[in-house]
Amino acid sequence: MYKLAVDAMGGDYGPGVTVPACVDFLASSPDASILLVGDRTMIQREIDIYKRRRKIGTSFVDEVCSSRGGRLTIRHTDLEIKMDQAPANALKHGKDSSLWICLNEVKHGDSDGAVSAGNTGALMALSRRIVKTISGISRPAIASSLPNVSGAGTTVLDLGANISCDADQLVQFAIMGTAFSVAVENITSPSVGLLNVGTEASKGDGVLREAGKLLTDSSINFIGNVEGNDIFYGKVDVVVCDGLTGNVALKSSEGLAQLVRHHLKVEFSRSLYGKIASIVSLPIFKRISKILDHRTYNGAALVGLDGVVFKSHGSADELAFTYALKRAAHAVENDLNGKIRVAIIGEQSCRKKNLSLVS
Repeated sequence: MYKLAVDAMGGDYGPGVTVPACVDFLASSPDASILLVGDRTMIQREIDIYKRRRKIGTSFVDEVCSSRGGRLTIRHTDLEIKMDQAPANALKHGKDSSLWICLNEVKHGDSDGAVSAGNTGALMALSRRIVKTISGISRPAIASSLPNVSGAGTTVLDLGANISCDADQLVQFAIMGTAFSVAVENITSPSVGLLNVGTEASKGDGVLREAGKLLTDSSINFIGNVEGNDIFYGKVDVVVCDGLTGNVALKSSEGLAQLVRHHLKVEFSRSLYGKIASIVSLPIFKRISKILDHRTYNGAALVGLDGVVFKSHGSADELAFTYALKRAAHAVENDLNGKIRVAIIGEQSCRKKNLSLVS
């Protein structure tokens, strides 16, 4: 049995999304329990709405929410971190907020992981203050998977936590991305690529060229530089980049997927022939829509922290937030942080060995 602490108030929709998503998650995860942190009145109202709306499964909801051994418990707090709140302000005034309490749960080992759809900057700042980083990691990074042609997904990091990085930090991202791919995506010996403007080792600025050299000499399964389209071709399992580049790639892919889905719908409804074709091709269209649905890839790990912390998209709906919970649970079950620690120790040992050979 494992427990997730969930920031019920985070995100654009707060308890209206987080509460039903948590109940749905528990329905499919018998070994999990959830601590919902936030305004008790609002949370309870959403639980009651869930029971009326679903109609079926009321007894299950009553069971998981039972005060006697239920798997969904509530911890009340009036304070929440707003979506537009500055990280510095959250650090100064955020104590006892729903997000702060969730992170404290992880810090003290009372919960195995935390999930929030709240303010990304505040989440990262509070996580570094409360949960701290794993020994040997200079900066945490945001890691998640983007769809590729193989269907397995390509792990990309950093997706926005660090706007600029040095070569050593990019190497650490590669180490953590490899561990994430093993623990969350179940990929054995993931291949790693460095996102650049060309595949040649001479391409990119000084930081990228230095990072390429360090990765080549490392114990990581590094195949060299990759370009943006390689993320979606699935050329490698893990793509490493700075946070600015990664965030642009993420948002661009989400926008492109929505563009493709929009134009498919428009063309299918443009004429009688299109409408007939849409009926015939409906099963295919549904499968493609599912592949391009960014909600099924929701849930990014703040890798490098000394605890499992996952960030959901702020505009996530129930389905998307449920996927974030599932990914966090998978990371807990497969010991993501343990794998990162082992990988860091292994890389440090490899670097010392290389230095001794050179000297």
